[in-house]
Amino acid sequence: MAKVYFNYSAMNAGKSTVLLQASHNYRERGMNTLLLTADLDDRSGIGVISSRIGLEANAETFAKGDDLYKRINERHEVQSLNCVLVDEAQFLSADQVWQLCRVADRLGIPVMCYGLRTDFQGKMFPGSAQLLALADSLREIRTICWCGRKATMVVRLDEAGRVLEEGDQVAIGGEESYVSLCRRHWEDRDIGPNNQLKMFL
Repeated sequence: MAKVYFNYSAMNAGKSTVLLQASHNYRERGMNTLLLTADLDDRSGIGVISSRIGLEANAETFAKGDDLYKRINERHEVQSLNCVLVDEAQFLSADQVWQLCRVADRLGIPVMCYGLRTDFQGKMFPGSAQLLALADSLREIRTICWCGRKATMVVRLDEAGRVLEEGDQVAIGGEESYVSLCRRHWEDRDIGPNNQLKMFL
C-alpha cells in the first residue's frame, strides 16, 4: 500500500539533498518520479530544487489553490508515476495535504514530502501541521546547533545579522537569513560565538 511520508527538520539539515537522492534512486531503476516545489521559493530559480552541496533538479511548482490530486492523476494517466516528491512542503495548504493523501490512497503512488516543521517564531506551518496529523510515516532529518545539540528551531536574521522576533511567517531566504538552533539557544536568541551580533530577549 502506498504511503505519505513527511520528512521534517530545521533549516539547513539536508532535506533537499535527501529528496534528490530518493528521486535519483527511483530513476536509476527505470522508474518515473514527479518533483514538486513551492512557487514561492525562487532562490535557485523558479521550479528548481537545489541542495547546499550542489545537487539540483528541475521541478514543477505548486501554488495555493492548485488541485494536486487532479494534476498528479492527469500526469499519471499520460506517464505512469512511481513516486511523487514534494520539496518545501510546509507551504502546502491543508487541502493540498489531503489531496496528496488521496494520491497515495486512490492512485497507489507513494508521496514523499520534505519541509520545515515550525517557523522562526516557533509556530507550526499549516502544511506541516496537516502532514504531522495525516502522514503515514514521520521522519526527522537532524541538524545541529552551534553548541552541538540537536537543532529543532530556527531564527530569522535581518541584513545586519540581528535576530528578528516579528514579521510575516513566510520570507524566503537561506543561510544569510536563518540560523538553526537548539531550543535553549533559540529561546535565548543566542546565535553563537562566531556571530558577533546577538540580540537577547
